[in-house]
Amino acid sequence: MTQPTSPDTLSSNPGFIKNPGSQPPTLIDSLAYWKGGARELKSFRGHTQEIWAVAFSPDGLTLASGGNDRFIRIWDIETGRILRSLRGHTHVVREVKYSPDGQIIASASEDRTIRLWNPQTGESLRLLFTRYDHAVCSISFSPDGLMLARAGQNKDIKIWEVTTGTELMTLLGKDQYDHNWSVCTAFSPDGIHLVAGTDIGKIKLYEVLPSGEEKIVHNGHWRDEADDEETENRGFYVDDQGGFQKPMEYWIGALTFTPDGRTMISGSRDCTIKFWDMPTMEERRTLKGHSEWVRNLIVTQDGQVLISASDDGTVKMWDIQTGRQFRTIRSHKGPVRGIALSSDGKYLATAGNDRIITLWDGGE
Repeated sequence: MTQPTSPDTLSSNPGFIKNPGSQPPTLIDSLAYWKGGARELKSFRGHTQEIWAVAFSPDGLTLASGGNDRFIRIWDIETGRILRSLRGHTHVVREVKYSPDGQIIASASEDRTIRLWNPQTGESLRLLFTRYDHAVCSISFSPDGLMLARAGQNKDIKIWEVTTGTELMTLLGKDQYDHNWSVCTAFSPDGIHLVAGTDIGKIKLYEVLPSGEEKIVHNGHWRDEADDEETENRGFYVDDQGGFQKPMEYWIGALTFTPDGRTMISGSRDCTIKFWDMPTMEERRTLKGHSEWVRNLIVTQDGQVLISASDDGTVKMWDIQTGRQFRTIRSHKGPVRGIALSSDGKYLATAGNDRIITLWDGGE
């Protein structure tokens, strides 16, 4: 289902991409590149309400976005024009993702559905939901693009087969009654593990087996004996052997992995970013710098740079090896919820409550 293309609503700086995606992406030294600068290239305007999510197509030619106005917009990166406006959701669109091969856009909504779209035609391919589903907060494609996982305003994680729409499994965990929402989810780069963050600050790690069964590799537990008033409503990360780890306040806002799969990174409402060793889930590092909820995280393909977005209105860049913050981008008015990197790592898209998508590049 498509809507008429809007007029060109692009503000531009000179020197933008020529023929993006015409060559196979080559990895850059992302640390040197983004330390060299962050230049605002273009602004895309077309959404009428807050934007929650942005995603680059794998070939770098288009950008998809979604938000409170219930539309998924597909943008031409070079011209800034809206190619298509996809209509079908009846509530806020919380996330949009391209499949690894770029043939499908998946969108997640508070209307309790996930829709799969053909990005070339705008056709709605499939509607994924179950009778008892709640608002969908997060979706994640497996690295091979064959599975799609969702987290939402209920306790479980569901996984579908993308090509058929068949529900493959429901992951509950051993203590599924201790939280209300599964807020975010992400597959590991090898597709073996799936992590899920909850509204009480707990992170659960699952092993997704080819048989369709699920195995809890590491699972958070409440520490009921914690009686400090300040710890009320906090999630405590305690491993299955009873070892205690530090509390993580409130719910998890974002989860991602380094490309080698050795580190999982989480962002939380407590304004911190934490690094966890895989698969032991031992906490290795905490980054502090944001003053509000950390909403989104991405890692460059060479594994050198972490980029974070927050309700404090900033996008921050971090040296993963040292944990040092080296750049802060302030251009949006209000919270920044959506960030995305092009596959070659040269272009960053940011989006927020000001209804604007901004495109950036770095400098050598």
